Amino acid sequence: MDKFIKLFAEAIEREDEIKMEDEFREYDEWSSIAYISVIAMMDEEYDTQIEEADFKKLRTVQAVYDACTKK
Repeated sequence: MDKFIKLFAEAIEREDEIKMEDEFREYDEWSSIAYISVIAMMDEEYDTQIEEADFKKLRTVQAVYDACTKK
């Protein structure tokens, strides 16, 4: 999980602490570029592809982690 948090933070270019229960869309760093970076990270690091409609349902960092590790 620490690796995921590190990768997520790098993807959205966030230096502040990230907690699994955080609603990532509320981060100041969240943008369309951050979205694309997270999608790319999910694909590259976890071999997980997700449709935009499904990603929109994810609210917390934990939910993104769960989507990456549900295999």
